[in-house]
Amino acid sequence: MRIVGACGGRGTCGTCVVHIVEGEVEHRQGTEHRDLADTPAGHKRWVQACLVSARSDCTVEVAPRSLAPVVRAELESGEAEILPLDPAVVSTDLALPEATLTDNLSDADRLARALGARIDLDLAAARQLPGALRAGRWSLRAHVRSDWRGQELIGSADVGRPTLGLAVDLGTTNAAAFLIDLESGVRLASLGIENPQVAWGADLISRINAAVKSEAAALELQAAAIAAINALAHDLCHAVGAAVNDIVDVAVCGNTAMHHLLLGLPVAQLGRAPFVAAAARGMDLKARDLGLTTCPGAYVHVVPNVGGFVGGDHVTALLATEERWAGSGTHLVMDIGTNTEISLIHRGEFLTASAPSGPALEGGHISCGMRAAEGAIERVRLGADGRIAIEVIGGKEAIGLCGSGVLDAVATLHRAGIMDDRGRLAAGHADVAEIAGKRVAVLAPGVHFTQDDIRSVQLAKAAIRTAVDMLLVLAGLEESDIERFIIAGAFGAYIDVDSGVATGLFPDLPRQRFFQVGNAAGVGVRRMLASKQARARAEMLAQGCRYIELSTMAEFQKCFLQRIGFPANTRKRTPA
Repeated sequence: MRIVGACGGRGTCGTCVVHIVEGEVEHRQGTEHRDLADTPAGHKRWVQACLVSARSDCTVEVAPRSLAPVVRAELESGEAEILPLDPAVVSTDLALPEATLTDNLSDADRLARALGARIDLDLAAARQLPGALRAGRWSLRAHVRSDWRGQELIGSADVGRPTLGLAVDLGTTNAAAFLIDLESGVRLASLGIENPQVAWGADLISRINAAVKSEAAALELQAAAIAAINALAHDLCHAVGAAVNDIVDVAVCGNTAMHHLLLGLPVAQLGRAPFVAAAARGMDLKARDLGLTTCPGAYVHVVPNVGGFVGGDHVTALLATEERWAGSGTHLVMDIGTNTEISLIHRGEFLTASAPSGPALEGGHISCGMRAAEGAIERVRLGADGRIAIEVIGGKEAIGLCGSGVLDAVATLHRAGIMDDRGRLAAGHADVAEIAGKRVAVLAPGVHFTQDDIRSVQLAKAAIRTAVDMLLVLAGLEESDIERFIIAGAFGAYIDVDSGVATGLFPDLPRQRFFQVGNAAGVGVRRMLASKQARARAEMLAQGCRYIELSTMAEFQKCFLQRIGFPANTRKRTPA
């Protein structure tokens, strides 16, 4: 069991609270005991697990919101997905003549003769070949990979075995994987899990700092990502009655930090100005060299990055949404997450930037925040009586607040006049209480939204909106010029656009201009897995994006401060 924590053990998020039922604990040096008013019942024995050490046998109760499994990762259409095929690996069933004293070609030459082509051999595949031929009585399925270097035998299997590909979207918060039949293009299964790297912090900078400070931590971060991918591969194959050795090709996308941590690349230079990546172009690496369990000689294609913290996940999102932004108009593609990537596309030119939005909009660094699991508040509205009304995932008792609920809560508090334009909670409303000397909005019994939570959301939404403003300034455009505002990301699929506009996260455009497309990065990386042409197009998109480092712009800080507050025209006072 792993207790969820969003801050990497710094004691700043409060998501790892536990109830010390029995036993003695000692607080970490430099910290002190605090009454955690935002935990169930405000009991003084609820403490942050990352800040205490056991000094005796202890009995603890873990807050339910810290253990609830995610039930919502991305929107599914419910329709079978069939991808256009132009795969890097093609499998062929062969029946070879048995070797004799008069026909004593090597096993590899015998295979090349049957294929009618010169073929290179992966060493692991060469070791596998003699046994496979003889076990199959000189019949086998040959997995051959083709690229600009030629053809390579990467493995062999029994005749009729499946030929599978694994597409992975390695997100900062969650990792999603998709199992594809590379002979039919059909998506067979999908699975998402929490990225285990969150143990080092929910945000990128925490993980980068951990890797820079300790080589051991860097190796552990890499191992955690690899273990997650291997676990996804195993579970997906098991679900369809296949084996991991049936996976003959892998494609992985992620932001630049996830890319570097997965590959074991140095990240020190990525964590400070001018935020330069060690490598940006797409890579084709042996999966086994990364520790991935697949067909013996399989490759992993790592999607190219753009620059700074804009990585391959944004490239795949652009690829997946191309039919929506192609043409001569003005469009904006925003992939909302812990790191939010944005591309403003105007007359075929790309201006691209990232906003360090942090985990607040996904429920991280929020006092009662949690993942999108049963018991999470996902919608917050004003009832007819002027009181706060909520909707909970699974229809169960509320135990916390997930990302879409966080944004709704802020929008609702502001609309109701419970919170002013600067983000300060007002006294006197029936849904505002004072706990431990601080005002909180009471969303449900035991679930509060604090002043610090509001500040976290303000910082996140101001960072994102400022990025949009700065890109528009560079392009010489106004908000009203945006013809299509494309919102990507698993979180972006569930947020209420009206709440986004009300908080100032999005510009106030006609609602028909907004398009919520779900996990576009996952769609794009699946296309790249199935098609060499899609990989070539992704490389072109990555190189065509003009990356903008927003912090270097003179007006950035002024704009950011202006976006901290909330739009006054969305506020409607209701009776207390």
